[in-house]
Amino acid sequence: MAIAEGASSLLKEFEIEHEVKVLSAHRDHESLDDYIRSCKAEVFIAIAGLSAALPGYIASRTTRPVIGVPREVKLQGLDSLLSTVQMPTGVPVACVGIDNAKNAALLAVEILSIGDEGLQRRLREYRDKARSQ
Repeated sequence: MAIAEGASSLLKEFEIEHEVKVLSAHRDHESLDDYIRSCKAEVFIAIAGLSAALPGYIASRTTRPVIGVPREVKLQGLDSLLSTVQMPTGVPVACVGIDNAKNAALLAVEILSIGDEGLQRRLREYRDKARSQ
């Protein structure tokens, strides 16, 4: 949840409506399937460690963009990173750095800003502010 909070706080800063859910591709895939079908999200951010199946599972069940955040649980997170980036052709998952949910949120903002000039402006302002710090 601490890593998810990084993404959530950044999305709040951009005034993007979102929710944080804890769902498992391994332990309760029926609930995850129900959620994917019923939710109105335009982009998914999936945080997962070890085998990191969650981002790929979500991507296999939707055509909406999925951003994977590999977790450092074992092997310095390399197991999660490789599981997230090595998706088969036809089931892409965008991937950010290990434990870097803030970059996942920024990538989601970029995707959502494609059709939203106000969001594009706020993103440019955010980047300008970040560069000056």
